[in-house]
Amino acid sequence: MSKGTLTQLFFTAVDRHAGLAAAFRSRVGGAWLPVTHRQTLERVQAIALGLRELGVLPGDKVALISENRPEWALTDYACLCSRAADVPIYPTLTAKQSEYILRDSEAVAAFCSTAEQVAKVLDVKGALPTLQHIVAFEPSAKRAGVMTLAELEAKGRAAAGKYPDWKKEALAVQPDDLATLIYTSGTTGDPKGVMLSHYNIWSNVQAVLQMIPIGGGDECLSMLPLSHSYERMVDYTLFQAGVIINYAESFDTVAANLQEVKPTVVLSVPRLYEKVYARVLENALSGSAVKRTIFFWAKRAGEQWATRALAGLPIPRGLAFKKTLADKLVFSKLQARTGGRVRFFVSGAAPLSADIAKFFFSAGLPVIEGYGLTESSPVLTLNPLDRIKLGTVGRIIPGVELKIASDGEILARGPNIMQGYYKQPEATRETINAEGWLLTGDIGELDSDGYLKITDRKKELIKTAGGKYIAPQPIEGMVKRNKFVANAVVYGDRRKFPIVLVVPNFDNLERWAKERSLTYGTRAELITLADVQAKVEREVMGMMRELAKFETPKKVLLLEHDFTIEAGELTPTLKVKRRAVEKRYQDLIDRAYAADDALAAAIER
Repeated sequence: MSKGTLTQLFFTAVDRHAGLAAAFRSRVGGAWLPVTHRQTLERVQAIALGLRELGVLPGDKVALISENRPEWALTDYACLCSRAADVPIYPTLTAKQSEYILRDSEAVAAFCSTAEQVAKVLDVKGALPTLQHIVAFEPSAKRAGVMTLAELEAKGRAAAGKYPDWKKEALAVQPDDLATLIYTSGTTGDPKGVMLSHYNIWSNVQAVLQMIPIGGGDECLSMLPLSHSYERMVDYTLFQAGVIINYAESFDTVAANLQEVKPTVVLSVPRLYEKVYARVLENALSGSAVKRTIFFWAKRAGEQWATRALAGLPIPRGLAFKKTLADKLVFSKLQARTGGRVRFFVSGAAPLSADIAKFFFSAGLPVIEGYGLTESSPVLTLNPLDRIKLGTVGRIIPGVELKIASDGEILARGPNIMQGYYKQPEATRETINAEGWLLTGDIGELDSDGYLKITDRKKELIKTAGGKYIAPQPIEGMVKRNKFVANAVVYGDRRKFPIVLVVPNFDNLERWAKERSLTYGTRAELITLADVQAKVEREVMGMMRELAKFETPKKVLLLEHDFTIEAGELTPTLKVKRRAVEKRYQDLIDRAYAADDALAAAIER
């Protein structure tokens, strides 16, 4: 494959898809407003020339702190066309966390979406000697020393005559030039700046387009943060393919936005599919006896059909009839809730339960699961839509090599592997070996058909005091399928046995408590009730019957609050930061183990 750049991708896509209704859409004042490809080109040029007028040079770093919106993409493409490297920063980060990235990246300019984001940057600007310019997307965020995006675009348009060769200069960027610095959210320590070149990301886009059937006529609902490599690369892929990108207002509005946009393609993380599945089950269980019977009959019929369909086996006439009936009675309602036009979902960033994936497939909503890292631009494997294998993250994408090390770690090599960590040569050498293999930190196995299965994170494997290794993610996945559980984290490293911290699904738990006339004032009081603790423990333990004795948690600890990004317990793609959760609940964990030690001592006496 010849080497290409993201700037080439941009200009080619704009020319090819100029006749489409829109490149992007966002909800403004109650309506979904389009930005056409022609408008995209005009605004990207204006922003890029505005940056030139501010003195931003090729190779400079430009920060981008914003929620998903068309201005994010326009600014990103403008930076690429200016041959600058942009540095996306999650808008959920604190001023102090943002300061670290702004300083480490040596950003000369920062684009901010709102007054809140501008205020964060102004708070720390005095400690940032390289930061010269702040640009706000929203006019209401205008402050002294802050330029609005409209003002920057006006400056660029006024200077257009000075740059007659603008497009030629934009296309002069080299494939190996730095395109972006993406700071890994990381579950431990300070984030590291992942250096991705134009060719790193461009090659990944081309490889994925060989495996996913998308094009003009498709529409996507974009809900994951563009600051993350997954959504960023996805948006380039959609833009090249001519898919209209609709930006969800927030993760909380996804259900409503699906109804409004009626997308054909949806990309998300397992947490979305887990929540949808839990809600569907709860609706069925809370209905009448007849409704429950019909639902579970349809679920069984769908799973029987899915088992044969996924294996490529013929469908018996009787089963085909049952599936048609199940579609009409149950699955059509789920399809309608997603807008009625979804051809497939894509899932990434963490493993998805095979049971949940099978349910969606049964419902005519197949989920393509993939795998990758920020350091690999990011995709390494993907399930082909016509041959999905549940429980795996798919086959290796074209141009990439994978192998399994002797300790089970997945190693990857290819044109999409990062250039290294910014200003951290030692960390780079620890992650990319002398032969160019990226050490992913994930444990996995390749089956006989070349499909990859992730079993756990190498650094997250729990080693008990007895020397037994436990993979926590599969156990947590089992527990989270229970209707009384919202979230779960398994602990036990260097301890005698594992325990599980559980955030209850309070809607269901409070309903159960009310039916039993239990008395309590707050949720904190609710989870101290002996009946409640016994109920949740029974539910949780019932989900883990197939586990070996050594890997089965011996205690269930209930938490009053779910984990959040704001509290530092989740990454922006909703992965649990185990160390942060452990630190917050250290006293609770220690008391649980101390109580067991005290009981053991009493028995010995």
